[in-house]
Amino acid sequence: MSRIGKRTINVPSNVKIALDNGTVKVNGPVGALEMTIAPCIKLDIQGAVINVTRADESRSARALHGLTRTLVDNMVKGVAEGFQKKLDIIGVGYKADVQGNVVNLALGYSHPVKYELPKNVTAAVEKQTMITLKGPDKQVVGQVAADIRALRPPEPYKGKGIKYSDEVIRRKAGKAGKAGGK
Repeated sequence: MSRIGKRTINVPSNVKIALDNGTVKVNGPVGALEMTIAPCIKLDIQGAVINVTRADESRSARALHGLTRTLVDNMVKGVAEGFQKKLDIIGVGYKADVQGNVVNLALGYSHPVKYELPKNVTAAVEKQTMITLKGPDKQVVGQVAADIRALRPPEPYKGKGIKYSDEVIRRKAGKAGKAGGK
């Protein structure tokens, strides 16, 4: 039995969950999400508690048991509280601002970079060098953060670029022969 799969999921009072033909629909104050469940996985909704079980002991059912439980749990947490990722922009002249659903970035290129956000993700910029991404879907928020970070990844010599706020950049020494003579 899967250790993660046999845990129950507690549903807060402000979240509504429905199961319809193998599709789980979750609504809450932050948003609404839905996901299709594999036929070998069964959801048992009893009031404010959800149990995830598998229909048989096949290899695919065992593989999807814990995964499905975690995905449904993340859906419940996402529509109740939401997920967020923070990015730091480091570098002289590097900055960001948000206009509607477009993030405008100045990253040292000869042109400004515009990144359009998906519909359920919002961005806020503090001090022009910190971006906070929020949304109900953990996977989408993480993917948007990775896409923005990929526009100018941090480099190891000066540390310039876009990094996650909790990321540690391993720094390298510069040229060793720079201080020596001829």
